[in-house]
Amino acid sequence: MTPELSSPTLILVPGHWLGAWAWDEVTEHLRAAGRTTVPLTLPGLDAGDPDRESRTLDDQVAALEHTVKASSEPVLVAHSGANGPVTLLLDRLPELIRRVIWVDSGPVAPGTAFAPGYPEGAPALPLPEFDALGEHASLAGLTPDSLARFRAHAVAEPGGVLRQPLRLTNDARYDVRTSFVCCSIPSDKVRELASARHPMFSEVSKYRNTDYVDLETGHWPMWSRPADLASIIDAALGS
Repeated sequence: MTPELSSPTLILVPGHWLGAWAWDEVTEHLRAAGRTTVPLTLPGLDAGDPDRESRTLDDQVAALEHTVKASSEPVLVAHSGANGPVTLLLDRLPELIRRVIWVDSGPVAPGTAFAPGYPEGAPALPLPEFDALGEHASLAGLTPDSLARFRAHAVAEPGGVLRQPLRLTNDARYDVRTSFVCCSIPSDKVRELASARHPMFSEVSKYRNTDYVDLETGHWPMWSRPADLASIIDAALGS
């Protein structure tokens, strides 16, 4: 192994409603493989924070930036709704990021907000009922125990995070080495949608150094296939 590949830090960033706990099983496998992992709870998703509902996307990016600057050869692993703060970080500090691994996720286009019409002053968005959630994100592979844990630990997503559009100015983000772990949507379909400039995938084809891995399961592979996801992340660091 070359010195360049000797000591990456895996910064695991969970999606909406989730904290560092969401990565527990994946972290266990990665640490058994000798990897350094830093699972995060982003601002606004800490159940013990009395001001969590007022946290913003800028707060989340600031926390990511602090972690990245304190890490050796940082590799970002971004799941689902982590794409907003991680895309902003790539825009601001592309030279510091060794690689980004998108887990059933991908970069966000300039000017995009997750829910631009989410009302000002509305309560933070709680985890929906699973029947409703499953209409938008595949629950395939999740056991009743997984769903119960999800419900028990989920924290409502702050409205400010949902409303804030991304202001992106630095095309150097397209040079960051990028892996797409495709779960609920196969990689062939992701590339097809990217080529067609589908709004959700319009940024994918702009990244210049990419690879794709299919992991057939639902939208939360850290619970449905944690060992396989950890293996894919581990392999990406040596590619």
